[in-house]
Amino acid sequence: MHTQEIIGTHPDVKGQTNQALIRAIEECYDCGQSCISCADACIGEQEVTRLRQCIRLNLDCADICFAAGAIATRRTGSNEEIIRSTLENCMLACRLCADECQKHAQSHEHCRICAEACQSCEQACQQAVQTLGATH
Repeated sequence: MHTQEIIGTHPDVKGQTNQALIRAIEECYDCGQSCISCADACIGEQEVTRLRQCIRLNLDCADICFAAGAIATRRTGSNEEIIRSTLENCMLACRLCADECQKHAQSHEHCRICAEACQSCEQACQQAVQTLGATH
């Protein structure tokens, strides 16, 4: 990904990037894609009805991950409170999605991979939140 490179060119950043936030942005987009792919694979499974909650959490998590990645990418007039809140919501969605996917990981490799992506994203968001300024 070009996240580090492109954000580093922003006039408000002047080359000074937050590495934890860069990693969180990249993990958010990776996780969102993984969740969409997992939901699609779940729809293709024979026991799709049993995977309904997994599909729902995959899609919700993907939406939140993509939103978090987009909000954290914007550097003009940065609002760390909104970034923090969005990353915290992303952490929650990733935890719930990972927990659900883990229930199906023995039977479905796509769920195992998705759970792994969600766990990685949750950790990256947690680390990024710790680098942001204190809330008001």
